[in-house]
Amino acid sequence: MAVHGSLFSDFQETRSQDPFTLQNKKLLKIQMGYGPVWAKSGSMVAYQGDVRFENKGSGGLSRMVKSAVTGEGVELMQCSGQGEVFVADNASEVQVIYLENDSISVNGNNVLAFSSSINWDIHRIQARGGAMTGGMYNVSLQGTGYVAVTTKGDPIALDVAGSPTFADAQAVVLWTAGVSMDVRVDTGGLKSLVRGGTGEMLQMAFGGQGYVLVQPAESVVEGGHQSNGNQSSSGGLSNLFGG
Repeated sequence: MAVHGSLFSDFQETRSQDPFTLQNKKLLKIQMGYGPVWAKSGSMVAYQGDVRFENKGSGGLSRMVKSAVTGEGVELMQCSGQGEVFVADNASEVQVIYLENDSISVNGNNVLAFSSSINWDIHRIQARGGAMTGGMYNVSLQGTGYVAVTTKGDPIALDVAGSPTFADAQAVVLWTAGVSMDVRVDTGGLKSLVRGGTGEMLQMAFGGQGYVLVQPAESVVEGGHQSNGNQSSSGGLSNLFGG
């Protein structure tokens, strides 16, 4: 008896000793020989070898409190041991970044995995217009190591130094250190909120030096760029950012 067809040859595991290796656009392999890693809870789809998984929730009391207050954060598990771990998140595309003593500000819902050498925390986005949404928060990843984030579709990296850059808050995945962000109100004003309006009243405005990563889908409705849950003063404006 034999199995015929190209299935097993076409989709063989990509062999590599790199810490993070894409198997395809939607699946990441992590080599555990480089030490423990943090991964989004529930993201493991397979592993080989002797690997242990420990649920760390929001990652400590301080971050747990921040997550509860802001609605931002990411549920993490710590992976340790020897072997290989394969992670994914609802067939979203996976993007791998290597930080060298650098930092990024990323939507918590888009965090997939990162090296244990990377420090993370929840931080308030310093934006003058952020008060309109009741406060905006993101996850800060800082240090030296690998980071994997997810996007819906192939993203575009916009260099904000070239010209004024604006994006829909629900399409922004992350931005690099050196990038400043503010909230811009569309010139259509309140008409953008009613039937027949543009639906693009509030936008994120970027400047400074660096890149903004934008995905081709307005589906970032949990995690980053969220309000702090105070709906009384901002009402529908806050909902635009909080999903």
